[in-house]
Amino acid sequence: MFIVNVEGAIYKNDKWLIIERSKKEEHAGGLLSLVGGKVEQEGNTSDILERTVIREIYEEVDIKVKEDLKYIHSTSFVTDTGENVVDIVFLCEYKSGNARPKSPDEVEAVNWLTARQVYEHPNAPDYLKESIRRAEKSKSANECL
Repeated sequence: MFIVNVEGAIYKNDKWLIIERSKKEEHAGGLLSLVGGKVEQEGNTSDILERTVIREIYEEVDIKVKEDLKYIHSTSFVTDTGENVVDIVFLCEYKSGNARPKSPDEVEAVNWLTARQVYEHPNAPDYLKESIRRAEKSKSANECL
């Protein structure tokens, strides 16, 4: 069985909202990351992935994103504690609020970074760089429509 995790690649004015994960986190503590979290069991429901990413963004960094989310990509990985995870990344456009670490046990710091700053950051793992690369491509395609 897999844990299902969702993340939001949130953009505003050509910058991405990137968090520094709390050092208390079991997986990837202290590394840069997109905002997100685990999908909870809700029984029979629709749009669970989209609702989860919107909820997690608000719970962790106190901002709202527009509801028109775009699928970016999915991956699977094994956590530092041996759990199998399916991770789904969505492109999210900032709507309102001032980003802040609302949940300090999960989020150490909040930053708005350009793609280049993410690519060059020493605490940005390769999977984050790949998600931002794909999100940049998707965002550019959306702007051409």
